Amino acid sequence: MSESALRRALIAIGVLTVGTGAAQVIAPRRMLAPLAAEDDATTRHFFGTVGMFMVVVGGALLNALRRPTRDPSVVLFTALQKLGASTAVTLGVRRRIFSPLALTVAAFDLLSGMLALAYWRRVRGR
Repeated sequence: MSESALRRALIAIGVLTVGTGAAQVIAPRRMLAPLAAEDDATTRHFFGTVGMFMVVVGGALLNALRRPTRDPSVVLFTALQKLGASTAVTLGVRRRIFSPLALTVAAFDLLSGMLALAYWRRVRGR
């Protein structure tokens, strides 16, 4: 995959991360329902908190990719966040906190993390 294609894919991932994170903040109950997760005040609170961090990380990634100067450290930390999120969601399914449908989220985060690492490897030496 070319550097420009990776960059475009990561911009789309950043937009999606901001959007889904904002949805978790604004409507955690609606986002929890398809995952068959427990729905109580504590769960909604922490799900919203995770959403807030998704907005921050996705926004930082977008900002880093849209600037004329490259900031590979932001891309690296985004990759680490995405890989960590993939692991956490997978564990949540394994522990029966989330339905198996949440594995699609884990797979998307895993792919996002791998793409971010690939882009980081390409731009870090510049």
